[in-house]
Amino acid sequence: MQAYRNLAEIYDELMDEVPYEKWKRQIIKWLQAHQVDKGLVLDLGCGTGAMTKALAEAGYDMIGIDLSEDMLAIAQNKSNASGHDILYLHQDMREMELHGNVRAIVSTCDAVNYILEPEELCQVFERVNQYLEPGGIFVFDFNTKYKYQEVMGQQVFAEDRELGSYVWDNDYDEESQINEYQLTLFVKEKELYRKYQEVHYQRGYTLEEIKELLELAGMQFVQAYEDYSDEEVREDSERICVIAREWGKQG
Repeated sequence: MQAYRNLAEIYDELMDEVPYEKWKRQIIKWLQAHQVDKGLVLDLGCGTGAMTKALAEAGYDMIGIDLSEDMLAIAQNKSNASGHDILYLHQDMREMELHGNVRAIVSTCDAVNYILEPEELCQVFERVNQYLEPGGIFVFDFNTKYKYQEVMGQQVFAEDRELGSYVWDNDYDEESQINEYQLTLFVKEKELYRKYQEVHYQRGYTLEEIKELLELAGMQFVQAYEDYSDEEVREDSERICVIAREWGKQG
């Protein structure tokens, strides 16, 4: 079963509690602190384009990359409706290719956790480093190993919404650090509900692992924060935001 094929049409409704506006303000604050107040920015793992559109509204020239064609179709519809000229590319982040460099790359909503092997996440970071301008900034978040172990693992979550309902059954494997979740969707179609099922996999990472992979990829780790804040990372942090810098193009 392909992830995000059936989830795409109700994804935005299910994610309506995500504080995108707060996240956007914090991302812009971090970008501007590193002299990225305009220019070309890539949203890596952009999904339905919520953050891509938000940053475009803030004045950045945006590109979005995602593996799901269904999610990208919704993102493109949003772009068309808003009048923003956003380029969306259907690519695997491990193999992304751009025609030039960008000033910054952002990745939100734990997109990097979908990369299940550390070696492949290192490949992602290498691509990021390759396509950033000299000294360019990479801002991304990830769900921690702690979150999967202590918060999500072996838990079942369910919610009923106007357009559909879902049951989200988590199974975390300690040895592989991979969380498997079976997602059962009931999507409203006219007067009936159609049932869909998807399986998603995410790997939990520690900050130490992320730092090591960034270094192996040739990037420079700058700072890490508790979620989208200026607070220090804690032992029980569930989401960590990382700022890294391109390294190597300036000699």
